[in-house]
Amino acid sequence: MTLIRINPEGLHPTPGYHHVTVAPAGQLAFLAGQCPLDPTGALAGTDLLMQVDQVVDNTLLALAAVSARPHDVVRTVIYVVGTDREPLAAAWRRFTESTLGPAFTSASTLLGVAQLGYPGQLVELDVTAALPLAAGRSEAAGG
Repeated sequence: MTLIRINPEGLHPTPGYHHVTVAPAGQLAFLAGQCPLDPTGALAGTDLLMQVDQVVDNTLLALAAVSARPHDVVRTVIYVVGTDREPLAAAWRRFTESTLGPAFTSASTLLGVAQLGYPGQLVELDVTAALPLAAGRSEAAGG
């Protein structure tokens, strides 16, 4: 699927994402907020970058479940606990340098928040991906 990514003239330059992403007609996959929980449900450490790595792994698995790749992502929202800019910037760098990195060339938002759902959780990722019509899995098929 070919996505159109645009930075309209007159808007500020970005550190890699695009202000607008257009997807052709098809299906969209809305991933639940991807948390830094390992397959057993345990928090993947207390370090922000370790948690980002787990979120990347989880997101790649969720995308693969609907035959999507990072290039199919049309929107991301990154939530990082804290009010200082450095942890936000560190999370952004880690995400964009990961195998999930191409997902962050689309419309993207980075937010500092007071807290997230799990005790000790420092990061969460919200993802929307555009899918070819045949790629979506139905709930009846185990999705």
